[in-house]
Amino acid sequence: MSSSNPLDTYEPAVVEKGDLAAQIAVSAAVVDAEYTTPEEHPHPMEPHAATARWDGGRLEVVDSNQGTANVASELAKLFSLDASAVRVRSEHVGGGFGSKEHVRAHQVAAAMAAAVLRRPVRVVLTRRQMFSLVGYRSPTLQRVRLGADADGRLRVLEHRSLNLTSSMHDWVEPCTQGARVMYDADAHHTSHRVVRLDVPTPTWMRAPGEAPGSFALESALDELAEKCGLDPIELRVRNEPRVGPVSGLPFSPRRLLACLREGERRFGWADRDPRPCLRRDGRWLLGTGMAAASFPAMAVPATAEVTAEADGGFTVRVNAADIGTGARTALTLIAADALRASPGRVHVRLGDSDFGQAGPAGASMGTRSWGWAVTVAAGELRERLASGAVVPPEGITVRSDTAEAVRALAGRERHSFGAQFAEVAVDVGTGEVRVRRMLGVFAAGRIVNSLTARNQLVGGMTWAISMALHEEAVRDRVTGGLVGADLAGYHFAAHADVPLIEVDWVDDPDPDDPVGIKGIGEIGIVGAVAAIANAVWHATGVRHRQLPIRPDRVLLAGATDA
Repeated sequence: MSSSNPLDTYEPAVVEKGDLAAQIAVSAAVVDAEYTTPEEHPHPMEPHAATARWDGGRLEVVDSNQGTANVASELAKLFSLDASAVRVRSEHVGGGFGSKEHVRAHQVAAAMAAAVLRRPVRVVLTRRQMFSLVGYRSPTLQRVRLGADADGRLRVLEHRSLNLTSSMHDWVEPCTQGARVMYDADAHHTSHRVVRLDVPTPTWMRAPGEAPGSFALESALDELAEKCGLDPIELRVRNEPRVGPVSGLPFSPRRLLACLREGERRFGWADRDPRPCLRRDGRWLLGTGMAAASFPAMAVPATAEVTAEADGGFTVRVNAADIGTGARTALTLIAADALRASPGRVHVRLGDSDFGQAGPAGASMGTRSWGWAVTVAAGELRERLASGAVVPPEGITVRSDTAEAVRALAGRERHSFGAQFAEVAVDVGTGEVRVRRMLGVFAAGRIVNSLTARNQLVGGMTWAISMALHEEAVRDRVTGGLVGADLAGYHFAAHADVPLIEVDWVDDPDPDDPVGIKGIGEIGIVGAVAAIANAVWHATGVRHRQLPIRPDRVLLAGATDA
């Protein structure tokens, strides 16, 4: 990693506390290992598509994106327009996973062609074009070094991550940000470094940083538990911090222990023999594994309008994006709760840059940020109506802006947490790995809608199966082009690969948020990959530090004991 460069993002590239060498010297057990993850692609089934037209000097775009405010702002800059001269609408989005947060080539091409042809133009990317033009998760090389006392208390936590970026734009896959929150140690060093190559620029992909980072960290914790002779859950319990390990800030709140204990009970962890290679089912070796998870609970300023209509209904206008997460349903329920009205009386309109500023659907902060603005506006409107205000034919509208309230949030470590459990079966003859069951228990703030929340969490855990066992984009070393740039050559979990997946949550309201939301879009995938990898070790006695855990790698590792 010496030829790479540290790169700050919204977090510093390097965070250091304590003396690594001194603490390693007095550690009774040490793990020092490298973990790698491959290039991965955040492809929704729906392709990237945009229709553009010019109306006088105004650009109007109907698009599929994760945040119309971002796209409108970037198009305005590209075409040297005032912000008011661009309108972007995206009312229905068939998935995004990070690839639709910003302007891509097709939106620009549609606007340019519409200007030349003086008529509306629609540009739809092919699947092969999406592999080149809409971003991807960078491959990572991560080194984790842990040192602990004989009783498992961490003296050293070192997590260093390297990812690639393009020669034109800096991009960081912040793999070590989870380590800065999860466990304390006397010497606590984390860093993000990048190497610049002549490749396309990576982008956000579901649980950026935390998904690949938790694979390395939680796998290393499992290795340390084995060396210390401790149960993996007990090791994590013994290293539970009271405050942020490097920030020193209080948590708001942190219910990881509740997730671990509930998951332990529900999964039947107490019946597990910790020794590997013992359980068999015919030709299959069986194993179980677990891991912990976290993801930041963030909020950004947003505006919203709520109108009391003359017919007794309510209209909510907020520049949110529903990318399949159920945001429209959640916002309807949030507004109805604040208005003390039935959900049937509330109509939510979203996905229009003319509705005002709001952050994108990303980083698990969408519903929290939008819901906050809707709650404030709806609460004020309810007070006006309660005071006897008469609704005129045009209605009564209240507008909110949470910028000041978000800036005033007290300094705390705000995160969703979770405990992931998996059981796998490994075919001793073919090297095939099958996930038989999974359980995730989460502390993710107030759950607004249990149905859509469960779908999000199950979706994340399903994606973890893909990441652990299948996903891997391969580049030709001569041309730099992708081999198999389609959904036939790029493998992911199909229905036959997905077992019974159970999810549940513990009570975890955020007292600093008027809605109590923390966010669930990303947390489902975090830690689940490590739980599967740890289960493969338990089944076979062989540790896999390179993703995906393909059959050929299982066979090779078993043959060479590598």
